[in-house]
Amino acid sequence: MFFIDTLDLEGLGNRSYLAGGAHTAVAVDPPRDIDQVLTAAARRGVRISHVVETHVHNDYVTGGLDLARITGAAYLVPAAARVSFARTPVHDGDTVTVDEGIALRALATPGHTPHHTSYVLEEQGSAVAVFTGGSLLIGTVGRPDLVEPRLTQELARAQHSSVHRLASELPDETEVLPTHGFGSFCSSARAEGDATTIGREKAGNDALVQDVDAFVSALLAGLDDVPAYYTHMGPANAAGPAPVDLTAPPVADAADIAARLAAGEWVVDLRSRIAFAEGHVAGSFNFEAEGKIATYLAWLIPWGRPVTLLAESPGQLAKAQRELARVGIDRPAAAATGEPADWISAHEQPRGFPRATFADLADLAASDPYEHRIVLDVRRDSERAQGWIKDSMHIPIHQLHRRQDEIPAGVVWVHCAGGMRAGIAASLLDAAGRDVVAVDDSFDAARRAGLPMATGPRCGS
Repeated sequence: MFFIDTLDLEGLGNRSYLAGGAHTAVAVDPPRDIDQVLTAAARRGVRISHVVETHVHNDYVTGGLDLARITGAAYLVPAAARVSFARTPVHDGDTVTVDEGIALRALATPGHTPHHTSYVLEEQGSAVAVFTGGSLLIGTVGRPDLVEPRLTQELARAQHSSVHRLASELPDETEVLPTHGFGSFCSSARAEGDATTIGREKAGNDALVQDVDAFVSALLAGLDDVPAYYTHMGPANAAGPAPVDLTAPPVADAADIAARLAAGEWVVDLRSRIAFAEGHVAGSFNFEAEGKIATYLAWLIPWGRPVTLLAESPGQLAKAQRELARVGIDRPAAAATGEPADWISAHEQPRGFPRATFADLADLAASDPYEHRIVLDVRRDSERAQGWIKDSMHIPIHQLHRRQDEIPAGVVWVHCAGGMRAGIAASLLDAAGRDVVAVDDSFDAARRAGLPMATGPRCGS
């Protein structure tokens, strides 16, 4: 009998897998913090004989090379991938034995990258599951625009062809196990559900129900922003990432924190946006540990800038350090735990700013229509296109740090779709000395509150 264990990487919106039999197993697209993969193997009582990559990843640093080194496993990487380390090159049709009666067969599925490869898990010669990486996802496919702009059209067509190959060569009951699609920006859309099969995808996946021209046109039209840090992930993975270092960073006291802020380093408060708004170190930024810290901090921070982490507990700090290591933000320059009073000098006071709802904004607009305030929308272009508050200003969160000078004088009421990104944006503006109100509310509430809404081809300023 075979087993498949799923390792959810919720912060990145990805999954990794461990699959095998009674004695040995294969790890698929492992994260950089490989200890969880080793723990899963130990729990099963199996040896990892193979580590496989579906492609050179663009959204996180792989742990594959390190995992193969530690376990002595064969490291299988698509042959066409340009990498700088020794590996076992995988070609279309190659098969390896994982355990007695259990094998893994490679299927070339270009589209997400030119060299992308899926792996079919077979028991006694019959397909039971397919690890599809960034090819066929749940209700969607991996995006084709992350490698090279000139290849996007070609890769989009290849994606359509690859998905059809999977659908035609595998039985309908074959379980589809993608790496992307659970919040990762490597997916062309959010996964629809938690599990699927080849048969289910045949019935509803656009790539399998539309002709290639219609599919490519819709796919390219719907592509979203690409996180800036993706630029660094592919080269890091192709070069061969260094082993992860999760040892505790140096402890920072109030004087050290102040000195780092003065030097232009990033001091990041990991506490909830509610706690941050109530009181924080002036000049610090708020990226909630419980949010998508890896995605948004890596997206916004100037790459290579030292970062100091402030956390309410050692556990919160350790979790954030692990998340950041997955995207190449290695070991923080320093860290501190506790609360704002512990992080500032005795003569200082924590800084704060108000939080509000869309109903509060509507009430204020009705009672004082002439007050000079700015409503700042920090959602992505694709979100704003669905509707926005009339006369609001639009700067996507990932552009805010370099576009703050565009915001007119006045109190800035900043909002997103749910509150997390508004909290980040409010902290950036607060650190720059602006008067800010963080709208911590669902955007659906804006219309219900009676705020004037706008829609159309132009998303506003």
